[in-house]
Amino acid sequence: MTFVYPAVFTPKKDGKGYDAYFPDLECCEAEGPDLEDAVENAREAAYNWISLELEEEGDLPAQTHIDDMSLPEGSMVKQIMVRIKLLPDND
Repeated sequence: MTFVYPAVFTPKKDGKGYDAYFPDLECCEAEGPDLEDAVENAREAAYNWISLELEEEGDLPAQTHIDDMSLPEGSMVKQIMVRIKLLPDND
């Protein structure tokens, strides 16, 4: 399955890297020394968050539309795509 959620990337105040969070995925955050690493770390964080929700048979939240988001100054939104292969239950 493929999941896509918006992530907000904000430059760190010291200018060394980016912080990222997913408005729709509670407590799902990441960071990186540059934007490329922050995006990859955000993708991994979202993968782990979604995988855990699916394992616990939780409901995944709806995706917030980018136009409905208010961003901190200097921040940007990137759509993060996560692919998770669901395997049949072997129990």
